[in-house]
Formats: sequence, C-alpha cells, structure tokens
Amino acid sequence: MHDEWERFYEFTGAKLQDFPLPARSPLAVARLLDSFAPAVKLELDALPESGSPTRSALEAARADISGARHRMIALQEELDWQVYGLYGLLSDADVARTVAHSPEPSTIPEVRLGERAFEIVLARQVAGSEVETVWFERHGSTPITEIPNHWPDWYRDIVQTRIDIINSRKDIALIERPECKRRWAGDSWEKKEKSALRTWLLDRIEEPSLWYALRDGIKQPRTLTVSQLADALRDDTDFNSVAQLYAADHMGKPDLPLANALADVVDAEHVPYLAALRYKDSGLRNREQWEKVWELQREEDRMGERLDIPVPPKYKGADFLRQSYWSNRGKLDVPKERFISYLGASPDADPTVLLGWAGWDHKDQAQALFNLVDDRTKQAGWDTDRIKPLLAGLLEVMPWVRQWHGEYDEEWEGVPADEYQAYFEELCAKHQVSEADLRAWRPEKTRAKKKAAPKETVPAEQPALGE
Repeated sequence: MHDEWERFYEFTGAKLQDFPLPARSPLAVARLLDSFAPAVKLELDALPESGSPTRSALEAARADISGARHRMIALQEELDWQVYGLYGLLSDADVARTVAHSPEPSTIPEVRLGERAFEIVLARQVAGSEVETVWFERHGSTPITEIPNHWPDWYRDIVQTRIDIINSRKDIALIERPECKRRWAGDSWEKKEKSALRTWLLDRIEEPSLWYALRDGIKQPRTLTVSQLADALRDDTDFNSVAQLYAADHMGKPDLPLANALADVVDAEHVPYLAALRYKDSGLRNREQWEKVWELQREEDRMGERLDIPVPPKYKGADFLRQSYWSNRGKLDVPKERFISYLGASPDADPTVLLGWAGWDHKDQAQALFNLVDDRTKQAGWDTDRIKPLLAGLLEVMPWVRQWHGEYDEEWEGVPADEYQAYFEELCAKHQVSEADLRAWRPEKTRAKKKAAPKETVPAEQPALGE
C-alpha cells in the first residue's frame, strides 16, 4: 500500500442519520453534474453514424466522452468548494473568490486529471521532494506545478485562490488532499471500447433466429459450433465489419478469420451443460446438496405442506473449473451466461466449441441434447462412451422439464415431459447405462505435459559430437 488514499473504509449506513446537513443544498451544480453522467457512457447504438459502429464514429465518441468527463471533473470541484462554504468552513468573501457562481457548461472550462487545485499543490510538493506519491501514475495524469494557461483569467484566479487557501488553512488542507477527493478512476478508453464492441457482437450472436431451425418439419433448437456460427453470419455485412474492427484494434490481428474472432468474443460467455464439466470435486459435492434441496422443494409443492428444508452451501470460485464459469454463475450458481457449451460434443471434423443458446427453456435444452445424441450415433457412429456425457446432461435437465413442462400442451398434443422421459429411458436401455452410471461420469483428467529438459548448448567454436 503506497498512499493513505488507497486505504478503504466502510461506514455503517445507520450512522448517516446523525450526519449534519447544511441549511441549503448546492442543487444547481449537482443537477448539472448529474446531467453529464449519461454522456460519459459509450453507447454504440447512440453513435451518430447509422448501421454498425465505425472507427470514425468511435473516435468522435471518444472526443465527446472525454470532454463530458472533463466537464464533470470541473463541476465536481465547484460542488466541493460550494459545500465548504455551506458548512461554514469558508467566509462569504472566500466563497465569492473560490466558486464560479454561474455553473454553465459554456462558461466553466474543462478540467483534466492533474489540473485540480489540490493536485497542483501535490505536484509542487513532489517537485520539492516534500512528499512521495503514486497518485499521478496510478490515475494516468501528468503532474503540473503551474495553473494551465489555456484557462480564462477569471478561472485561473479562482484556482489560484483555492491553492492559496489550501496552503494557508490546515482544515481545508485536510480535506483538499487525495484521501478525500474523487479519484475519477476508471477503465481506459481502449478497454471500454473493446467491451462495447464485444457486447455489440454478442447481442447480434444472440439473435434467436440463429438458434432455431426446422428439423423434420418442426422448429427446433439447434446447436452451432463456432465455425458454423461464423458461416451463418458470413453474409451479415455489419457484423463482419464490427468483428474486423474488434480483431484489428483489440486483438492486434486485422486479417483474423471470422471464426477466430468469434472464438475470442464468446470465450468467457459460455458455461458447460453438464455439472461434471463445470465444477471441481468440491463443486460437485455442493451440487448434490442443491439437487436434494430442489427435490424437497418440488415435494413441498406437490404436498402443499411446508417442509424443513436445509439451506444448501454457497459456491466459491475454487469450486469451478474455469474462472469464467464462476463469473457467470456466482455463489448461488444462478445462470447469467449467454451460451451453453457442449464440450466434447463437436463434430469430429470441427474442433471448435459447440454452443447452444442460454435463452432456451428446459424443454429446448433437452431437445438439443436428444438431437445431439441422434446425430452423433446415427451420423457419426459414436459409441456409448462418447454419448454417455450427453445422456448425463439429459438426466440433469429432465427434473426441470418435468417441473415446467409436465402438463398437457395443445401445440405439442401431449405432455412434453412424459414423451421426453420415455425417450430418455429408451436411450439408456439402448446404451445399457443406468442413472448411477450417468451420475458417476467424469471427464478424463488431462495430464500436464512434462517440460523437456533444456538441451545442452554447444559453443560455436567447438564441433558437435559426431561431426
């Protein structure tokens, strides 16, 4: 820990009722400051150019957002110094000399990080070897020791007065220091832009029409590998232009094939369909307890009586096989991912990840698994060992199919859960696997490759052995 401003404190909300409030509030500046908040968000749909976002539109947005942020920094300074006056820390004369009384965007100049009065004081202290700080480095700002010349004289006078008061008043100096000032810390523009482009692409990939297709004359969910997804999107001009922009600017690969760009975009947005592919052993033990709780809750619903149901354990990041699975699920294992991944179920000729849509209901999820089992056994000739995890996935989703699709469906002309259960049992009998076999299935653990011993180098002036 370098500086005091990096110490973080938590104050109880109940104590706020004892916090003293001034008789008046600086509403004009506060409202103006709040009005700029939407302007500092990168919203690709709001870019001035129609269609997909372009480099020129993003650069224009960057300039606008940067300007709005600098306006907000200036207004926050006005708010701070007005509050000092409202709490009686400054005399009326001092308030008149330290506050711009007409806080309009057209009159108050932009203030960048490093240009606030306390930062100029701090920069002078650093230059004089009075203090050491990582404040400027950490916030990506340049320390300056002189008031900027590009400001109008009236604002330069205000900032100079603020500096004089900080240097002459110990009470104000205790407040006008890094520990008490807004840091305005945030992600870099590059990170914000990458996130916005990625979100734009992901939203387009989630278009429902991509994840359904006619099969045997019936609209059914369909799974797609990343390569198949790229083929489906290849004629979408807007999508391809944004994908190229993302690959060029944020992956450093302007000529990257679409499938490779998509693999990067969806990498942290999918979670496997099967518990054994999501969790480590500790997570699987937690999952067993959650499944027992779910069954008790279903029993409670059937009986109409309240049961004594234990609270299941919460998950931890260490329970998941990948950090992205934990990020998408959290301690209560609530699905927030965009896609379902069917690891190990891709066609033999296509090694890219096989995906489904997380927007499917449980009936669709079950249908997708049935379709995969049929395709892999009938078309690719997969044996039971390779089919077993897909059957295990059906075993996990069937309780939810029974819960939500266990009544007569006019469109279905039957009870979906009953038909699915019958076909599931037929498949288990065909492959001679029991529910216990499916619950016990685990992926083979891959052994870490041993690093090869470094070869002994031969000095250039000596011949290698055997020469």
